[in-house]
Formats: sequence, structure tokens, C-alpha cells
Amino acid sequence: MTTTHQEHPTHAHTHGPDCGHTEVSHGDHVDYAHDGHLHREHAGHWDECEPAGHAAHEEHDHAHGPACGHEAVQHGDHVDYVHDGHRHAEHDGHYDDH
Repeated sequence: MTTTHQEHPTHAHTHGPDCGHTEVSHGDHVDYAHDGHLHREHAGHWDECEPAGHAAHEEHDHAHGPACGHEAVQHGDHVDYVHDGHRHAEHDGHYDDH
């Protein structure tokens, strides 16, 4: 799965460990949940860090929810759950791997 390079051009806020936004480890970088979407630092600016395409997380037998023990991150019109270093979003009876 790849991410699109979509710069967030008017992002005056600098994210970091004490900025108040939820950190989400994402491969070799950290995303920050901000206003229902994710930002990542890239080449001196902030990108919208969104997956391209649809990738179902196969064989996911754990049901996410408010008491599942995984961090919930508001993401647009749904909630993602941070699980094993990536985000899961419920979709059509399965979980997508973001």
C-alpha cells in the first residue's frame, strides 16, 4: 500500500511529543491525529498521511471498540484503532489496515 503525497499547505502548528495530538507510529515515521486526519512531517512541510487503495487486514479476530484496550483515533467520519503499529478501521464486516 502506498500513500499519496498531499501537502497540507496552511499547517502552522508544529507537531511533536508535547503538542497535544495523538501520535501514531507508522512504519519509519510518526503521524499525528489532528482535526480528523493524520499529518506527517516531510521535507520541511506537513503531509496528509492517508493510504491509497483498500487493504483488508486478513485474519483479524479481535473486535475493536471503546473497551478493547487499543487507542482510538478519530479519522474523518470513523474511528481507527492503533494496533500493532498500524491503524485498523472497521469496513464492510472486516478491518482495513491503514
